[in-house]
Amino acid sequence: MICPEKASETKPASLSRYGVVRQAAEHHFAVELGEIAKLALPIVLTNLGQVAMMATDLAFIGRMGAEATAAAALAGRIYWISVTFGMGLIAASASFAAQAFGANNLNLVRRSLRMGLWMGLLLSLPVMAFQLGAEHILLALGQAPDTARLAQQYLSGAAWGAAPVLSFFAIRTFMSAVNRQAPVLWITLAAVPLNALLVYLLMYGNLGLPRLELFGVGLATTVVNLSSFFAGFWFATAARSFRDYHALAQLWRLDWPLMRQLIVIGMPISMAVLLESGISSAAALLMGLISTKALAANQVAFQVSAFVFMISSGIGMAATVRVAHAVGRNDASGVKRTCLTAMLLGIVIVAVLTLAVIAARFEIAELFLGELVNDADATIGLGAHLLLVGASAFISAAVCTIASGSLRGMKDTRVPLLFAGSAYWLISVSLSYLLGFKSGLGATGIGIGLSIGTAAYAALLVLRLLLLARRLALADA
Repeated sequence: MICPEKASETKPASLSRYGVVRQAAEHHFAVELGEIAKLALPIVLTNLGQVAMMATDLAFIGRMGAEATAAAALAGRIYWISVTFGMGLIAASASFAAQAFGANNLNLVRRSLRMGLWMGLLLSLPVMAFQLGAEHILLALGQAPDTARLAQQYLSGAAWGAAPVLSFFAIRTFMSAVNRQAPVLWITLAAVPLNALLVYLLMYGNLGLPRLELFGVGLATTVVNLSSFFAGFWFATAARSFRDYHALAQLWRLDWPLMRQLIVIGMPISMAVLLESGISSAAALLMGLISTKALAANQVAFQVSAFVFMISSGIGMAATVRVAHAVGRNDASGVKRTCLTAMLLGIVIVAVLTLAVIAARFEIAELFLGELVNDADATIGLGAHLLLVGASAFISAAVCTIASGSLRGMKDTRVPLLFAGSAYWLISVSLSYLLGFKSGLGATGIGIGLSIGTAAYAALLVLRLLLLARRLALADA
């Protein structure tokens, strides 16, 4: 029998231990939140810099009219489908480099960067071929000949930057993996005004230059990508903070065993990214079948979605690195803590942005479409409506991005690929077609179908993440 005095002593002691454990958990959560925010902030700002360049291009192109804006929308889809496919394969090097950094294996860090650069160089050839043949692809998909021709003008200028943009992405993943991503931010911030200046000069033919219109916009993209690559190359090889890594030592050597591993891990990433990018491109194609006005309005909704996506993508890339670091240390509790912290951070930020977009949807649409010559009011109204529909998927899209980033940190890429194919191409495309063309909802129905598919994909990824986190915890127990 426990006497009252001992009982009274036992309870406070138990509560005290509980309080210590709780305080320790809160401390670890706060530390992890700070680490993710510190890592994600420059990545997010870099991503937003890229969106700023896309928005600058769209703002200039919008002054040429709805047809040019629609052509730029199609060209942008072709460009990003091909580039993001290459980036998906290169992204696998981030998982290897980050896990190696967590395990203090600098040799593998160097090898990962070297093979990432080789991957970018080899992939640039099919990427260029795809972009240079875009007009035939668009015509085969039923797009208007004039729109396809204008889209090809842009891509004929942008295609030559494939190798620099992929190589710069390899350098960027390396810098993120070793927690030194600030140089990429400075490079991107410098690229934004450079891009605006080049577009202004080459598109309109100012300062005695020829008037190149959409071809000039694409050519400006190539020049900016080339400049960014050379700047990143200099930082990786000559900057003091990277000298100890000898990042590009024996660059000419192909490491076939590591290359095969990158392909095994990276190909599902590329396919999943291709499916995710392809679904927005499929939506653009469906919008183009409705009308040029619908396609131009959808481009505004896509641009805003890209802005929000770049924020969640930055947090997702930070989650990839932090999870990989924890895996490299064999820290199962650290993996779970990173996943939860990154998810909560992304949801809170994107929820605030969702409310802001809903409140300012008409002003946003007018900003991009106010200079259209014909039927501007109707196009602005449709753009605002599509923004409202698209905003319903912002949070679920953020969950998808962060969860898939966390899974990549554990090198889990095949199952998410199956989820992407099921959610986007079985659910989204089917519903978008049925709601858009069979039920009479038009552009609104296409947007609703995309939102439902995104929510299904988010749910599947979260379930997968919970399962793997539990397995790691049991293995560590």
